[in-house]
Amino acid sequence: MKFSRPEADIFVPAGGDAAAALARTTHLCVIAHQDDIEINAYPAVAECYGRTDRFFTGVVVTNGAGSPRTGPFANHTDEQMKLVRVEEQRTAARLGKYNLQLQLAHPSADVKRPGHPGVRADLAAIFSACRPQTVYLHQPLDKHDTHVGVMLRCLEAIRSLPKAQRPARVLGVEAWRGLDWLLDDEKVAMDCGAHPELALQLIQVFKSQVVGGKRYDTASIGRRQANATFHSSHTTDAFTQVAWALDLTPLVEDETLSVTDFALGRIERLRADTATRLSKLT
Repeated sequence: MKFSRPEADIFVPAGGDAAAALARTTHLCVIAHQDDIEINAYPAVAECYGRTDRFFTGVVVTNGAGSPRTGPFANHTDEQMKLVRVEEQRTAARLGKYNLQLQLAHPSADVKRPGHPGVRADLAAIFSACRPQTVYLHQPLDKHDTHVGVMLRCLEAIRSLPKAQRPARVLGVEAWRGLDWLLDDEKVAMDCGAHPELALQLIQVFKSQVVGGKRYDTASIGRRQANATFHSSHTTDAFTQVAWALDLTPLVEDETLSVTDFALGRIERLRADTATRLSKLT
């Protein structure tokens, strides 16, 4: 297994052949930054944790150079931060018993550029070498340009596959914009309640972020708990923690469907729902 960047990191926590690990993947998460898996796609990790019939593979596309930093990491250069974050992601993969962890080490600028040959080749190689049941990506309504760029590059790679080889289900997870505002029939509830100690430990692995100025540990768990409680006003809580996702499968099944139209359609449905409710009660 070889990728376009010489500093790309290929890690099989339990040992063994990386290509074989990729091929047996049942849950695949392709995401922008180190810690995005643990913060935004924990349910995918939890579904495979301790199982012998499910295999979680995480892919981090960028190199983590531009992360904010204070405290003990305030004077770290971008090169130093890249090394720190690679090792943090490896530690999370060991702790979470991941099947495979890939870090492609692309600069964010390359990911945000349509048609970058290295990004395109790496993602095409990954998606063509496995047949996951579910793929977890960022979602198109995210406000982080790198997140949206990674999601678009992934959709391009998946759409390049023959339809018989495309994943059966693709979910877009919330991150730098929550998805609680979606209409209820558009939200996919991902249960985050399994192994709560593990969920917190996985986020706290990333000391360069949590200690370095971003309290993702408390914020992530808090958002999951809030999602569970504020989902429904007329029923008791069905979950202790929930992460919301948007079903992106239609974008995989139909390559003529515009990602922009798909995203704006969710906003238009919220607008229509709001207008109807106000008209009814005014």
